[in-house]
Amino acid sequence: MKKIGVIANVKRPNVAEMLERISNWCEKNQVELTFNQEAADFFNSQSSRKIKTKSAPKEDLWKNADLILAMGGDGTMLVTARAVAEHKTPILGINLGGLGFMTQVKTEDLEKSLDRIKEKDFNIEERMVLQASFVHNNHWYALNEVVIEKGGISRLINLHISNNKEFVGSFSADGLIIATPTGSTAHSMSAGGPIVNPKMQAIILSPICPQSLAVRPIIFPAGEIIKIKVETLQKEAILTVDGQITHPIKSGDEIVIQKAGHTVNLITFPERSFFEILRQKLNWGVKPKAGS
Repeated sequence: MKKIGVIANVKRPNVAEMLERISNWCEKNQVELTFNQEAADFFNSQSSRKIKTKSAPKEDLWKNADLILAMGGDGTMLVTARAVAEHKTPILGINLGGLGFMTQVKTEDLEKSLDRIKEKDFNIEERMVLQASFVHNNHWYALNEVVIEKGGISRLINLHISNNKEFVGSFSADGLIIATPTGSTAHSMSAGGPIVNPKMQAIILSPICPQSLAVRPIIFPAGEIIKIKVETLQKEAILTVDGQITHPIKSGDEIVIQKAGHTVNLITFPERSFFEILRQKLNWGVKPKAGS
């Protein structure tokens, strides 16, 4: 590890201190450091250092980094994944507050974690990514989920689902969440979808408030191509990617969902298992204590 890139949410508390600590560690270990442009501007305005930190647009950080640090919460992890994942650059999440389900490292463990990476004491976990597109149109990548929803309209939308083999079914609902296993503990779970181990390869469909009680979440093999045709009596519905990118959907539009050709490579440490995170972050499977 000779080069580190940093994508930071500068609105998080203590971010200036954390950027200073990373800078000090890199200087001590003779590691080249590059911040994304917003983080560099923020750091240079806060730090007393005379030498300005190197910077680059977040989409270009992979060109000069063996590792990317995503400093913030899960939203920062999603931004980072979208910026560098296609180039297979490993990502380490530093949690600066909030739930931080995907971020591996607490602030107090920053230097120790970087030391472990330097000594090659870590794992690379490949996470499946979804590709969403309109027929004959641009595409987007999602680490967590793609959501089709009615937006601001009060009426239900009609969704007609098929895979690359056959027609699956139709239903009316407020919308539909198409999630990866990584995203199964996010929006999909809140809509009643299953928790799926993020090491698996699967596409999870979780209807949002369906009109019929018979419509339940369903899991498809990752190799299938899912097509969703949307019908609405209103002007348009909305496509949302990882809660950060939106695109209008017109009645009659068909959205194609499939496994992307790349993965997101997350740096993990062996003592931090998926089920431990479930117990700590979501209290899943934790038996209440008597009298509490």
